[in-house]
Amino acid sequence: MKCLQVVETAYRATLEEQDDPVVWICHAMKGAGADLGVLLRSGAVNYAVTGQDPSGLAFGDWAQKHPPDLQGDLRALMEKRVPVYLVMEDAMERGLDPETLLEGIQLLSWSEVPALMEDYDQVWHW
Repeated sequence: MKCLQVVETAYRATLEEQDDPVVWICHAMKGAGADLGVLLRSGAVNYAVTGQDPSGLAFGDWAQKHPPDLQGDLRALMEKRVPVYLVMEDAMERGLDPETLLEGIQLLSWSEVPALMEDYDQVWHW
């Protein structure tokens, strides 16, 4: 069974957990043999921007010692042969230049999303 993970809510628990829980569970599911893909939309398209560096994040005297590396997490998923898609209109709304996105991200227009979903048995929206 193929399952598409649609990630819309960005930066969920990344401060507390240092990982996006959906991206993390995709790694675990793939490790268990799942056939899945990831679609980034809305604010989550920011995950695919290269060169992000959240090191130095601090609140008062507290410093985040293990900042999230969402671009690295996505790269690692793609290295495991998990396709990662991104809704281009969402990236454009946020002023993201396609040249700044991770190599290997598959760009889709909104009009292509229904056909993508048809390729999967289940669609989980987060």
